[in-house]
Amino acid sequence: MNTWRLSKVAAICAAVALTTGVGAFAQAPGGGGMAPQGGQSPTAGSATAPGDTGISPPIQQNNDLPSFEDQAFLRKTLEDNVAEVQMGQLAAQKSSSPDVKQFGAKMAQIHEQLSAQMKPMAQKLGVSEPKKPSKKDREEIEKMQALSGADFDGAFIQAMMKAQKTDVKDFKDEAQSGQTPAVQQLAKMDAPVLSQHLQILEKLAQAHNVTMESKN
Repeated sequence: MNTWRLSKVAAICAAVALTTGVGAFAQAPGGGGMAPQGGQSPTAGSATAPGDTGISPPIQQNNDLPSFEDQAFLRKTLEDNVAEVQMGQLAAQKSSSPDVKQFGAKMAQIHEQLSAQMKPMAQKLGVSEPKKPSKKDREEIEKMQALSGADFDGAFIQAMMKAQKTDVKDFKDEAQSGQTPAVQQLAKMDAPVLSQHLQILEKLAQAHNVTMESKN
C-alpha cells in the first residue's frame, strides 16, 4: 500500500473514530456504543451499553396481528443478514487490507446481532428463519471466494454497498408503512444506524477506488 493509500485509510479510521453514531468500528473490545448522529440513541430513554454495535435491543410487542408486508420484511431482512454475515466473515479471512478486514468483521457482528434481535419477533409473526442466503447472494459469495487481493476487496465492497443500500431502503419503507407496531418501531430505530454504516462504507469504497455500477 503506497503513502496515498495509507493516508486514505488513516482518514477513514479517523472518521470512524469521530463518528459517534458508528461505534461498530471501535478499535478495542468494549468500545463506545453506537447511536445515530444528532444525539439520538438507538433505544429511546436508555444508555448505550459498552461494546454495543448500535442495533437496538429486542422490542417487547403486543399481540398485534401480523401483516403480509411485515412478515415479508422480516423474512427478507433475516435472509439478507445471513448473506451479509457470510460476506463479512469472508472479508475478515481473505482480505489483505486491514480496513476491509475490520469492516467485514464488524458487519458480520452487526448483522448477527440484528438477526438475534429479529428472530423472536419473526417467530411470533409466523416467519420461519432462513438457513442460507438467497440464490443470487450465494452465487455472489462463491465468486468472491475465488478472488484475492484488490480484486477480492473490490468485489466485497461492491457487494456490501449493494446490500447496505437495499437494507436502508427496506428499513425506511417499513418505518413509514409498517402495519405491526413493534416491527415498524424496530425499523424506525435501526434505519438511521444502517444509513451511517452505508456512509462509512462509501468512504471505504473511495479509499479503494471502488465505484458502484450505475443501475438501480
